[in-house]
Amino acid sequence: MNQDIHIPALARVEGEGALTIRLKDGAINEILLNIYEPPRFFEGFLHGRYFQDVPDITARICGICPVAYQMSSVQALEAALQVTITPDVRLLRQLLYCAEYIESHALHIYLLQGPDLVGYESAISLAADAPDLVKKALRLKKIGNDLLKTIGGRSVHPVNTCVGGFYRWPAQDAIHALIPELEWARQASIDTVKWATTLNYPDFEQDYEFIALSRLDEYAIYDGYIVSSNGKRTPPEEFEKHYLETHVERSNALHSHTVDNGTYFVGPLARLNLNYKKLRPIARQAAKDIGLKLPLRNPYKGLIARAVELVHSCDLAIELANDYQPQGPSFKEIKLRPGEGYGVSEAPRGLLYHRYVVDEQGLIRFARITPPTAQNFAQMEADLWALAPTVVNLPQEEASLSFEHLLRSYDPCISCATHFLKLRIDRE
Repeated sequence: MNQDIHIPALARVEGEGALTIRLKDGAINEILLNIYEPPRFFEGFLHGRYFQDVPDITARICGICPVAYQMSSVQALEAALQVTITPDVRLLRQLLYCAEYIESHALHIYLLQGPDLVGYESAISLAADAPDLVKKALRLKKIGNDLLKTIGGRSVHPVNTCVGGFYRWPAQDAIHALIPELEWARQASIDTVKWATTLNYPDFEQDYEFIALSRLDEYAIYDGYIVSSNGKRTPPEEFEKHYLETHVERSNALHSHTVDNGTYFVGPLARLNLNYKKLRPIARQAAKDIGLKLPLRNPYKGLIARAVELVHSCDLAIELANDYQPQGPSFKEIKLRPGEGYGVSEAPRGLLYHRYVVDEQGLIRFARITPPTAQNFAQMEADLWALAPTVVNLPQEEASLSFEHLLRSYDPCISCATHFLKLRIDRE
């Protein structure tokens, strides 16, 4: 019997997409993850724009992780223009990134993937039975947003980041005033790690090539070398030699693969597996207390990795906020020159790469942006192939939820909505 499974709309993921699974004679014949959202042309928007416009434009790519797009863009442009930021600027950028990790991880853990793992349709239905849990999630997210607003000027698409630094230093007393809430968030995050171990994760382990940034001196988020679980170490300027993008007919999002045509996995699982020893001690202790064994190769358990990173981010934010005493100008004066630069940082969802060519007038002549979700698309399809044989013969609702849970575990950066997948099974 031939059977086609059509999932015409993916929601609670940012953007528009569909999933089609075709069977022939009872065997899976084709799996297509179709991203049909119209192209957004952000790289085209940047062409001819003044370099200092780029951080504000790229922030609009995502309402959940705008800081990541700003951080990768300013690094690339500072490299192109031969600008060296001050240590105080780097520390404040790290604090801004902590804010994004706190709000983004809290959102995913409690409001997006968490309800799947405790058997609820959504966070709204979960709130009816566990209101304190959802209140905790909202408070955690608000703390991240408040910190982001204090540094960036607003909590969505912040406007204070510029090439060379920040347009202004945030007020010291405003940063220090957030410390009590960050201390509450740190304890709430430790509790989150414990809660994460109680969830019902599907038994699904795969052999992945993990890719993430790494540094010798810290848990790499803001910058670093690109490392692989296969042992490869790549500087940012060589990213495109090793990790390629290709267009597939069914999708308006490019699919990434290694130079030898392999899939790879970016995100919290990759970071935790590759950089565990660089976590803050309190985060390592939280992982130890739950008996965490690495490597983690179950994508659903990316939630546990996010919970551990939440502890790390809150603890780092407290230290950076306590030590915040900016000195001197908040940005470097920039001398225009032609150049090419590369920037890589770790968005909450994974590695984010930017490359720009700037002319002698400071105008953008070339832009390339490779977001983490695009890098994960090919791996997501590979996981769907592995999962599908155990799912396609289930009743419609169960099959829909199974595919939904797997894709959502990746936290694909797409628009939120009430329902994730609508499944229709056509039988011949």
